[in-house]
Amino acid sequence: MLVVMQEGASETQIENVIDRLVEMGFTVHRSTGVRHTVLGGVGPKDDFDPAELEVLEGVKECHRIVSAYKLASRHFRPGGTVINIRGVDIGGPTLVCMAGPCSIESAQQIEKAADIVASAGARVIRGGAFKPRSSPYSFQGLGEQGLELLRKAADRRELLVISEVMDQTQIPLLAQYSDILQVGARNMQNFNLLRELGKIRKPVLLKRGIAATIEELLLSAEYMMSGGNYEIMLCERGIRTFETSTRNTMDIAAMPVLKRLTHLPVIADPSHGTGRREYVVPMARASVAAGADGLLVEVHHDPDHAWSDGAQTLRPDQFAEMMQQVRAIAGAIGRAA
Repeated sequence: MLVVMQEGASETQIENVIDRLVEMGFTVHRSTGVRHTVLGGVGPKDDFDPAELEVLEGVKECHRIVSAYKLASRHFRPGGTVINIRGVDIGGPTLVCMAGPCSIESAQQIEKAADIVASAGARVIRGGAFKPRSSPYSFQGLGEQGLELLRKAADRRELLVISEVMDQTQIPLLAQYSDILQVGARNMQNFNLLRELGKIRKPVLLKRGIAATIEELLLSAEYMMSGGNYEIMLCERGIRTFETSTRNTMDIAAMPVLKRLTHLPVIADPSHGTGRREYVVPMARASVAAGADGLLVEVHHDPDHAWSDGAQTLRPDQFAEMMQQVRAIAGAIGRAA
């Protein structure tokens, strides 16, 4: 159930509607926009008459939300969600780039990465301290030591930090060092982790699973939002198909589809979406043209000797060129970068 209040509705009128929704068995989530307050009611499936709410003072209109995801639906916040993190807006008119190495290897490496991405115009540095690898013998990350190195390098260049959380026990540690917590593709339907992330007030970037539909991605976001955390970003990072020429199949169409279905910011990851360095920049350009609010890209000062995912990691010159190109595309479609 979605209740749109009239412009200028008083706080008393809003509280009266909330009380009525609660009486009807709904859990109420409130969204305050520039002109209207929207109340999202999640609850009973029994038939009820929306007219019971439409006649209440201050109510403009009332709609049933028929999709399985209620709070992630575009109807809940028609104007879209902009997540502000220490002065950086994600989901607004400005394209935001998050870039850095797949994994944190050393202080020297992450300091070089911070210089590279900041000088090219990125606002967020990425780096994995805990790495979920397919093989137990692969490099698994530096843990808290890596997070400390990443935070210091980011602070020196006034960058935000994004790093991956693998299970709920790591949330307090990651929240201490990171501005954005990343949920990887393997964990998109780790519902215990999602529930715990719904309890904190820290932005989360949720990656699409390798075989997940768009609706399943939105329902995973709904898990966190139903817990009260509305600062969720969705990330298209490629899905598994029959194609073997690329590591994954980058679903460019997901960008406009998500922008129609949800108010949440949409980020594109062309590094994992292709798995091949030579395809990352073209897919980054395409993602921006298709409506992505930001990019998540792997960059390393010496990718041929990176400890993980070197084949899909850009060299510094390639990243700088990519940033110039996506700025031009962003400008052509009425955005800044």
